[in-house]
Amino acid sequence: QVQLVESGGGLVQAGGSLRLSCVASRRTFGSYGMGWFRQAPGEERELVAAISSTGGSIYYLHSVKGRFTISRDNAKNTMYLQMNSLSPEDTAVYYCAARVGPQEYAYWGQGTQVTVSS
Repeated sequence: QVQLVESGGGLVQAGGSLRLSCVASRRTFGSYGMGWFRQAPGEERELVAAISSTGGSIYYLHSVKGRFTISRDNAKNTMYLQMNSLSPEDTAVYYCAARVGPQEYAYWGQGTQVTVSS
């Protein structure tokens, strides 16, 4: 069992930046691939970015490429999502999750709200 806690969300103007953090409860954090998801009201949850256990493999949703950067520090049991050039379309609740199998995310944080005003 891994407990995940997100932080760093908030209200920002379009064009601004936020940095999300996801802290894991266990030192086995370094053995999990991780992902950032988001869900806007009335929309399905989507995978925004993912990173392998070592950080050597990274995926980005097309719409965030060049603006968002996912990273992790296994020594601190923490994953990050640096979000730049934010737009109102990025408004959503952002969740971090730990992957236990191919496309299978079993452990989830409680979410952090990101609101981008125009």
